[in-house]
Amino acid sequence: MLKFVADGKGGLSPTMDQKAAVKLFSPALASTVRAPVDATFTLSGGSPRVVPAKDGARIDWTKTLAKIQKTAITTDPGSRRAVDVVYDVQKPKLSTAKAKGLGVSEVVSEFTTGGFAEASGENIRLVAQTVDGAVVLPGESFSLNGYTGTRGSAQGYVTSTIIDHGHTSKAVGGGISQFATTLYNAAYFAGLEDVDHTEHSYYISRYPEAREATVFDGAIDLVFRNNTDHGIVIDTEWSPSAITVRLWSTKTVEVESITGSRSKPTDPEKITLPKGDNCMPGEGSKGFTTSDTRVIKDAKTGAEISRHTRTVKYDPEPIVRCK
Repeated sequence: MLKFVADGKGGLSPTMDQKAAVKLFSPALASTVRAPVDATFTLSGGSPRVVPAKDGARIDWTKTLAKIQKTAITTDPGSRRAVDVVYDVQKPKLSTAKAKGLGVSEVVSEFTTGGFAEASGENIRLVAQTVDGAVVLPGESFSLNGYTGTRGSAQGYVTSTIIDHGHTSKAVGGGISQFATTLYNAAYFAGLEDVDHTEHSYYISRYPEAREATVFDGAIDLVFRNNTDHGIVIDTEWSPSAITVRLWSTKTVEVESITGSRSKPTDPEKITLPKGDNCMPGEGSKGFTTSDTRVIKDAKTGAEISRHTRTVKYDPEPIVRCK
C-alpha cells in the first residue's frame, strides 16, 4: 500500500496506492459515513409540522490518505501515530429552514375514490404508502412512476385487474390506476399544471368522465408540475374500501370542473378468448366522446385565471366470452 520509489535525485520518495488504501479502510469506516436526510413533514394532529433535516458526512479520501502517509513515514518517536479521518459535510436538498418557508399550512385539495377489489386494494395501499409524505417543491414536477420506481412482485405488489389490449385482464400491480386517478384529481383541484396523463382506453364508471388517469410501470406515467410559489406535501389515506389523496400547501385558487355531454356513441365488438385466469367475461359497454373543462379562479378575487377543455374519446368495452 505504501512504497518507496526512486525520486530521480538519488533518493527515495514515498507513494501510496490510493485505491488499495480506500479498499482496505472503507469497511472499518463505513459506519461513519451517512447520507444527508431532507427535511420532511408530519401531519399528525391535523396540522403539518417540519421534521428537521440532517447533514450527511462523506470521507475526503485525498486529505485523509495524505495524513496517513505523513504519519506512516514520520521519524519523530514522540509523534502521535493516530490519524483523524477528514470528512466533507453533505448538505440535504431540503433544509429545515427551507421547509419551514414553503408555506405548507392547509389542505388545498382532496379527492377520494372507492369500489376496488381486495387485490387491487393491496396494490393501492402499497403505492399510497410509498407516495405518502412526498414533497413537491415550487417549479418541480412529480412523476408517479419516477417516484415509486418499479412496482413488481419483489416490491410486494400482487396480481389484479388491468386493461390489456382493450379488454380486461390480469397482471402484477393491477389497480394502481385507481390511485393515479385519485392523485390526478387532487392535483387537478389544486390547480396544478398537467404535464402528462393518459385516460383509460374505455370508461370505468367509478371515475369522473374525462377526468381520470391510468399508469403502467415503465410505460404510461402521471406527471404534474407544482406551478405555485409554495411547497406541496402529498398526504394519502387508505382503507379497505377507499383511497383519499390530500394536497397540503397554501390555497391561492378555486377550481371548477365542467363535464361535457356524451356524443358519438360506438357499439362494442364481441371477442372470444381462451379460458384461463386472464380471461374475464363481460357484457361490454358503449364507447363515447366527452370533455372536461377546468376553470381556475383566484381564491381571493374570484377572477378567472384560466379555462381549459380536454376532449376524450373512450373506446367501447368489448363483450368478452371465454372458450
